[in-house]
Formats: sequence, C-alpha cells, structure tokens
Amino acid sequence: MNWQASWIWGEGEESPRNEWRCFRKTFEVPRPATKSAALSITADSRYVLFVNGTQVGRGPVRSWPFEQSYDTYEIGHLLKPGRENTIAALVLHFGLSTFYYLRGRGGLLVQLADADGTVMAATDGSWKTSLHPGQHPRAPRMSCQQGFSEYVDASAPGADWMGETFDDSAWDGASVLGPAGMEPWTALKPRDIPMLTEETVYPARVESLAKTKSFGLTTAVDVRAAMVPGSEDHANHVRFTGYAATLVRASGRTKATIGSVFAGECFRACSLNGRVIAADRFYGEQPERYADVELNEGDNLLLIDVSGHVHTGVLHLGVYAEEPVELVFANPVPHLADVSPFCAIGPFDWDVPLDHQPSRAWTWEDPVYQAVLGEVREPADLEKYGDLLRPIGLKYVAEADVFGLCVWRKTNLPLAVPSELQNAVIPNGRGAEVPLFEGCDTEIVIDFGKEYSGYLSFEIEAAEGTILDWYGFEYMSDSYRQHMFGLDHTVRYVAKEGRQTYVSPIRRGFRYLALNVRGAKAPVLVRGVTLAQSNYPVAEVGAFACSDPLLNDIWEISRHTTKLCMEDTFVDCPAYEQTFWVGDSRNEALVSNYLYGVQDILKRCLRLVPGSRTQTPLYADQVPSGWSSVIPNWTFFWAIACQEYYEQTGDRAFAAEMFGPIRYTMDHYLQRIDERGLFAIKGWNLLDWSPIDQPNDGVVAHQNMFLAKTLRVAASMAELAGAGEDASRYGEASNRLADAINRWLWDESNQAYIDCIHADGRRSSVLSMQTQVVASLTGVAQEERKRTIEGYLLNPPAAFVQIGSPFMSFFYYEALAQIGETDRILSDIRRNYGQMIRHGATTCWEMYPNFLENRANPEMLTRSHCHAWSSAPAYFLGRETLGVRSLAPGWTSVEIAPMPCGLEWARGSVPHPAGGRIDVRWTADSAAKRMDLDVTYPADVDVQIRLPDGYDGQIRKRELARL
Repeated sequence: MNWQASWIWGEGEESPRNEWRCFRKTFEVPRPATKSAALSITADSRYVLFVNGTQVGRGPVRSWPFEQSYDTYEIGHLLKPGRENTIAALVLHFGLSTFYYLRGRGGLLVQLADADGTVMAATDGSWKTSLHPGQHPRAPRMSCQQGFSEYVDASAPGADWMGETFDDSAWDGASVLGPAGMEPWTALKPRDIPMLTEETVYPARVESLAKTKSFGLTTAVDVRAAMVPGSEDHANHVRFTGYAATLVRASGRTKATIGSVFAGECFRACSLNGRVIAADRFYGEQPERYADVELNEGDNLLLIDVSGHVHTGVLHLGVYAEEPVELVFANPVPHLADVSPFCAIGPFDWDVPLDHQPSRAWTWEDPVYQAVLGEVREPADLEKYGDLLRPIGLKYVAEADVFGLCVWRKTNLPLAVPSELQNAVIPNGRGAEVPLFEGCDTEIVIDFGKEYSGYLSFEIEAAEGTILDWYGFEYMSDSYRQHMFGLDHTVRYVAKEGRQTYVSPIRRGFRYLALNVRGAKAPVLVRGVTLAQSNYPVAEVGAFACSDPLLNDIWEISRHTTKLCMEDTFVDCPAYEQTFWVGDSRNEALVSNYLYGVQDILKRCLRLVPGSRTQTPLYADQVPSGWSSVIPNWTFFWAIACQEYYEQTGDRAFAAEMFGPIRYTMDHYLQRIDERGLFAIKGWNLLDWSPIDQPNDGVVAHQNMFLAKTLRVAASMAELAGAGEDASRYGEASNRLADAINRWLWDESNQAYIDCIHADGRRSSVLSMQTQVVASLTGVAQEERKRTIEGYLLNPPAAFVQIGSPFMSFFYYEALAQIGETDRILSDIRRNYGQMIRHGATTCWEMYPNFLENRANPEMLTRSHCHAWSSAPAYFLGRETLGVRSLAPGWTSVEIAPMPCGLEWARGSVPHPAGGRIDVRWTADSAAKRMDLDVTYPADVDVQIRLPDGYDGQIRKRELARL
C-alpha cells in the first residue's frame, strides 16, 4: 500500500498511561457518489472507528510493533457526497506492556482512498484531537495480562464527540509524529484474518437482588510501577521490598474495618498509628484479609508492607467506618502532600527475575527494611528514610477500587427479584426501576446463561451523578462467587441526566454481571443490557450427537469454549487472560479443525511465534507479549502444530516457510544438550498443573521426550523444504536423545520413567502418569517398555501422580487413540467432564477440582471456567466416535472407521479443509455386532470406509460434487 498518511498523536507524553484520545477529521466528498472507498487504519494500542457517527470497526489485531497490523474497511456506502463527512477514532493507549501487547507509543494512522486510489483523507496536522472527555485514566489495572479497568463519567461535556454535528473547534490540532514506517512501527502489514463478529447476546435472567453496603473509602495503588523503575516497559515478574504509607483522615472517631480484597499481592503486614496489627486479627478467606480497628478523629497513619514477588503488583485497599464519618486518604509527609495521597519507603531491594530465575542475589533480611513497621510510629518518623522516602505518583493511585467495592460486603441482604425487574435486563421498550435503599447500595446480578466474550452495552435512565458499577465474573453457586483475584473486570459509569446508552470499548469475558447502583438521588431505570459477542467468524459446520446425552452436553461445552477462545488468535481464556499461549493453541487448533475447519487464524498464530526471537532464541510461550518467558514444551508444540497445519492443508509452501524458524530455534535448543546427551535447562519446565517433579532447573523427562519428537518433526519439515542435510541431522539428533532418555531416565526397579534429574544430579523419586503418557505418545518407549507403559495407560497405578488438567488429558487421549482404546477415552471424558456438567458448566474448565491452587476453598472448582486447552472432547468424539480421520496431507484421503463403544447411535459432521464436509450417521447393536453406516463426502476425496472389527452391517455412501 502507498501510504501518504502520517502517524499522529496529541501533545504530552509519548506513551501515556491508560490514555483514551479522540481524533476527528471533517472533509467534503464531491459528487457524484463514491461507489467504493477504502479506509485503512491502525493505532497503538487499540482503536474504535466511526464514520459519520456509525461505528465501523475495532482493532487492530495483536501484532509485534515491528510488524504492525492495519485494517481496511469498505465505507463507500457510509459517505455522503456533496456534503461534509466525518471520520472519528477513539484510540486506547495502554502505556505499558501486557501479555498481548508490547509497549510502543501513542499513535494513529488513517488513510481513505477512492476506487481510483485518490486519497480523500489522511492523518496529518489538520486532524483535531482531544483527550476523551469523560474517561478517568487512573482506573486500576485489570491484571498483569491485560490493560486497565474502565471509569467513565458520561456527565462530562462532549460525550457525543464522534457524531457528525459535533463542534470540534476547541480541540487541538494533532501532532505529526512521522511517516508510515517510522519507529517503532517499522513495517505495516495488512490484516491477515477476517474482522471479528459482533453478535448481540441478551441476558437469560436476573440471578439475584440485594441491599448492600461496602467500603466507604477505597483505592488501588500500582506499587509495582512505583517501586520498580522501568517495569511498565515489560510484563515480567518483579520483586521488591518496601512500604506504602498514607493517612486515613476521619472526621470523627469511629470503629472501622481496614483490609484488602486481594492481599495475595502487596499486603504482607501493616501498622495503624504505630501499632502493628497482629496476623491473628485479620480474617476473611484467602486472599481477602480484613481487620477491625478504631480510627481516631483526624489523621491515622497507615503503613503497609507491600513487598513481594509479583506480576500485577496492585495494592487493593478499603476502609469502612461504622459511624457516618467522612474518610479521605492524605499524604503523611507535608512536602509530598501536593503529589498524591501515598508515599513509598523503598524499595530496599528489587529485582526483575528472568524466565523464573533471579537475575542477581536477593535478600529479605535487610534489618533496615525489617524494622520499619516497628519504628515508624508517627508521620515524622518517615523523614529518617531520606532518599528511600518518595511520593507515589498520582497516576498510580486510583480514585476508587471498584473491584473491592463489588467483592466486599459489610451489609448484604438478599431480596426476591420483582418480575418487572426480571424482564428489564432484556430490552423491551419499557424497562424497570431499580429498587433503592437509604444509606445502602443496590446490587443486581445478571446471568447471561453461559459465558460470553465481547463488549458490554447498556441503556439506562438516571439522574446526573448516579454511579453504576458493573463487574463481570465467571462462576457463582448459591452464596459463593468466584472472584478472579488479580482480574478487575469492572466498569464505573457515572451517569449524565436522562436516558442514555453506553458501549464499552474494552473486551471482557464473563457469565455473570453484577450491577451496583450507588449514590442515586432519583429513580434509576434499566432499559436493557446486552453484550456484543466477538470472536473469529466461523460457521457451525462441525456437529455431533449420540445416544448418550452426557456426551452431547460435553461436546456442546467443548464447542462453545473453542469458539469463545478464537479471537484474533487462539487465546487461553476470554476472561482471565485473553492471551495467545503458544502451546495451548496446538490443541485448540486440532479441536477447531473438527468444528470449524478454518485455517487463517492458525496460520497467523504460527507466524507470530518466531517474532519472539528478539526476546529469546528459544521462542516465548505467549506472543506478542511483554513477558519474556519460555516454556520449552510450548515451543515444541508450536513446531508440532506447524507440521500438523501441513497435514491438515497440504500447504507445502507454508511448511517450507516455517522450516526456517523451526531450524533456528531447534539449533539453539540443541546447544542445551549436556554431556549425558540430555536436554537440561533453567526455565519454566511446565506440562501439567499437578505435583509432578518438573523443577525449573535440571533435566525434565517429559520435556526431553517432546524434544525428541520435535526433532523428528524438524526432520520432516526439512524434507518438505528440500533441506535433506538438515533432515538427516535432526533425525540423528532425535535418535541420540531418545537413547539418552532410555539410558538415564528409566527406573528399572519401578519399571517406569522417572520425572526428572535435578540440577544437583539427584534422580527424582516421583513417578507420574504424565511422564508415562508422553513416553508412549512420543515413541520414546519401545518394545517391552512400550508394552509396560501401555498397561499403565489402561490402569493408572495409584502410586503415580495422576493427571491434573484437561490439557494433559488431551495427550492422554492421543496416547490411548494410538493403541485403539476409544472405550477408555470415552470413560475418562464422562468421568472428568461429567463433573463439569453436574456443576452447571457451560464451558470447559482449565483444571480439574482439587488442583493445587484451590484446595484451601473447596467451592473453587477450578481457576478459569472457560479454557480452550480443555476442549478435547469435540476433537476425539469426531475423530474416534464418528471415526473421521485424515490419511494424507490436505485430507485428500480419509478414513471413516466409527467406534461405537456401547453407544446405540451417533451422527455428526466434520469440516473438510478444502471445503464441504463429511457427514456420518450410524446405528449399532453391540450385542449383535451390527452397524448400519451412512457417509456423505466430497466427490474428489478418496474415502476408505470400514466397520468396527467383528461387526457386520450395511454401508451407504453418497458423493457430493464440488462447484
């Protein structure tokens, strides 16, 4: 594309924190009418585009800044010839790195051209710009993985800034940054996938109504950014020792509660007015911690030890007073009072560990640090810390902790839901009033029926200044709610006067949506709540049903989960992270092949991964990301997925393209082979959420086994790329590694592979199903050992560590499928996924119950309730029960070999990658060993159909010609 547009931004910081900036350009469109007009746009970090007041799209897709993606929209139908037209764009700049974005700088690039290529409008100094009139940039981080929560005051003037008639004469002219191709966006690439959907989803019902009362004073302080210089430029872990101090200023003496809804980070200990609050005075289920105290009239010095090893690093803080007193935070150091209400002491020590390893020596034992809580008794005592005493910038101190207000309750009186309110959440033309209570807030919890991911929209009628706090979460059961601590999915909306609609520009995933109405002085009318469900556009080609209703329900939650986790890449989960985890996507892609048959999304995923070589030659485990982290298995799964993409599509040119990046990283992995011939590394040596012995330093068995397989994949890809010498080299390296694994990691006395050899040479005493599964799946186990391991697959020994996540179950099912044990697969699916169905799941869980992180709270069944690495049933029910399997690259040859496994009937469809689909329908009588099988398939596919061994029956087939 011939870019004539320039990158533009506003005055001020290059990369401001959480800045929403508005841009407008008014221009004339000459007559006659323009039949075609292409508008190309990109921005750092995200944009929402409007043309003549109509929302056109959102973007861009995630990309490396040195390969910045841009979108192109056909907008000829929106232009009005012979009159002025307006392009408006809202740009959300993060101002820090996340798990799906590397910090660049604020910028917008737009170019509009007609069908002849004549540029009609392009970003330059004539564009007008302003900060968003109502957005509060001090809103807290959502999480370390994501950007910021949302705080918008709709009563601020100029809320209709994107419309045609808005007067922007008071706005500033845009600042020109430079031409297309400037740093950091040195290359611009057209979007390589379709636009995502926006499908309107309505709530199912109002789940609950309650009269509530929460903290009177809250804030959320980004102590990570305040304590560790440069931490906004990356998303790596940081660790530090230090304190935050503030005054809680009370207009009268009162009993009070002080605490944090997320004390797991940045709330180790605290003192009030010089007295340390003993640990046994705190209460609340972890990670919540609260203590009952007394506040004096006037200033109360609160000192908090915020030290920790953190990712997000946000201090959530709330104060509740029994008496109706006024509470405010104030800085305890007079000469810092004009900066912000908080100051920091420290850091006494800090570090940025790289890839789960410390970068230098570290100590918690500094006596000066340890003594602070006991020595600081009044504000004057802070001055002795000299240069360690400094303000926490106001931009790091949120005006309110909406998350904390939505989680903690001093008063919580459940009430029956009136019928008129029950129906109001679905737009019905009438709406309903929200019940209001003197001195308390009102909470309404809305259930969307299942989890969705997209953009919240609501219509209300309220008085100016009414606060509506919206908070989305995934799971609740009776009185229990699973708050994803570290995930602040909130929107604070301050109403303007009258009837109004708001559409959030920030993606959120949730099933339940809590609305808390605060400070209402007049009736509040809810006229409707919707979500614009947004995902990669797919047709529901894949289908499955059978005589077992439980399997049907399981297939459906697997389908829905996979769809929700298809955004501009595959993502792990739509709520908690929205991150493209490289290893997860390999399994997600296989499931998607059997549901939707689309390939562009996987192709862009595979191409994104090598961009992380600027961070590590071993390739990062999530991309593009500010967290430079390696899970070796995730890189191995990426290479395996590259080969599987070729097998799915037959695209040899793409296989040859990807061989170069595979060769690059494999050669760096081979440099980590030790003198025993084993792969040894310091890193995040993960496979499963379970107590297997997988240390972050040493030789990990499952990693070595997957590397052996990946080297064979590299050999195959080399052959496809015409690199025969490399093919031989990688094949030989794979054989040597497999030999070393069998020599060093086999335990003859226990007839099993051990989990690891520690860095100090100590052989692991742990035996796990995970390691045995991988030994079988990768072909490392041969002959007698293979037969022994297969016995474990069929009857897992109780003494072995058992599988802890559906992700690991995927590999277990693959190993079982290799030996024809479909019965065992279905049995395991019914047992493990059946418990999800029994608990009302509408999506697949990340982990099985009783995983390490939830044992303190048995009501917490899993972490993420929607995680596509867990969607295995949708793949295996199509592949094994329907029996549809590819026999050749591009599915030019296909086998249809159903496995009834006691089912009476099954039917379904599997997409063919070249278009069309394969339909299978069968009925079976297991006692009579009879099956009647119907198959429909594209005529140009070679299809081999066979009944199960020992079965007789009738096969009917029908070919469909392609256009």
